[in-house]
Amino acid sequence: MHCSAAAVLLLLAVLSARTQAALLPHHISSLIPILQSLEVDDTPDIPSLVRALGGCGTPVCHTLLGDPTPTPKPIPELWKLLAHLLHPNATAAEHGLALAPDGSTVALAPLFAGIEVGLKRAAGWPGPIDQPYAALDPLYAVTITEALGTSFLMAQVNGTAALGPDGCWDDVDNPQSFTLLGPPSLVPDAVANGAMDGVLLGTRLAEEPIPLSILFRRYYGVENGITSGWPHSSRRRRDFGALTAVGKLEEEVVAMLRVLRGLSPTREIMEEFGEEEEADIAHRAAREFMEVYVECPAIIPRCMWGARPYRGTPRPLSPPLGSIYIHHTFVPSAPCRSFAACARDMRSMQLFHQDTRGWDDIGYSFVVGSDGYLYQGRGWHWVGAHTRGHNTKGYGVGYVGNFSASLPDPEAIALVRDGLIPCAVRAGWLHQNYTLHGHRQMVNTSCPGDALFQEIQTWHGFK
Repeated sequence: MHCSAAAVLLLLAVLSARTQAALLPHHISSLIPILQSLEVDDTPDIPSLVRALGGCGTPVCHTLLGDPTPTPKPIPELWKLLAHLLHPNATAAEHGLALAPDGSTVALAPLFAGIEVGLKRAAGWPGPIDQPYAALDPLYAVTITEALGTSFLMAQVNGTAALGPDGCWDDVDNPQSFTLLGPPSLVPDAVANGAMDGVLLGTRLAEEPIPLSILFRRYYGVENGITSGWPHSSRRRRDFGALTAVGKLEEEVVAMLRVLRGLSPTREIMEEFGEEEEADIAHRAAREFMEVYVECPAIIPRCMWGARPYRGTPRPLSPPLGSIYIHHTFVPSAPCRSFAACARDMRSMQLFHQDTRGWDDIGYSFVVGSDGYLYQGRGWHWVGAHTRGHNTKGYGVGYVGNFSASLPDPEAIALVRDGLIPCAVRAGWLHQNYTLHGHRQMVNTSCPGDALFQEIQTWHGFK
């Protein structure tokens, strides 16, 4: 295969004159013109090519999806660009990742594996017929349940974390290196994101096959898609939860554990567990995955929005705390509706809080964007500067915007009311009998604005 003139022109949209493959940004925006170029060159099976270049290569993936596209020698230049984004190293959680425009990081292997299943189903593929693989739903097997079952199995044996952590890129404008924010599991946040996207996009393609470059533009809100509201990717948790009940996920993990009984290296580990223990592992895996990645909102870490260092020595909180205090930022006065805009607002507020007000850091514990995400301020662990006289007693949550006369978007309201607060209780950050207040109840201020204050009076825990 050779790059056509059209393909070269498409790649120039991503690669500047000085850019070589080694500097190609690990961004969905880099991936889309490569996909479009492959489509122009009539590459017949792009997901299979992804596997050949370092995508999903686990035993279950290989058995269910078959042999990938053979790679010629020498490898075509266009394929090298794709391989660079994949970083074929299945043992490193920080490899094979791409930054999406919504600020989330996506593992490409489970994403393309789910897409491959969707395209096969659209072509009439019946799925596996041999036991025990016939009991698997291939869409979930190649995206999440092999990693999820194995991760919880290893956690049971070693006492390690089975989910997370998130991580950060060195530069969100030119992402090259991704660093995890804690000890790795087999299902870090990027793998969870890629798996959920793989299930959602695989399901969509099974019903209506379209070129992958178009699918990615629409789903991730690249270029024209971002102007029409939140990109679909920022709603992946909600959409995955609507598609996948916890019982369905548990059934699939049970089926996967039975497959893992016959595979090395999990065969020896599985011999230690009976059917009841196996069922318990599957139950916990499904329940915890849904709690962490569906029921709880995603929080953009400080390093992703470009936070300055904390000044001085942060004072630790002693959770669980008893209160939540709701604010609006007033300035910025307009809600932020994209990752770029919200990150810019976070930096602006931190600059004002540190340099003008003389605080050690941005005052809020968390900030709520109108882009589908929460943003970490001082977080769960450190005393904030949000509610004078009460900073050690509760968390301050600020909505970006002026909500004196109008309300935040319904989805932004739900992020806190239905997501952050119940998840904080479950995780032990908040007391079960917490109280919720508007900032004006504790300090002489109009915050959080008349409209928002009237709204929060209907929330559980308001006092």
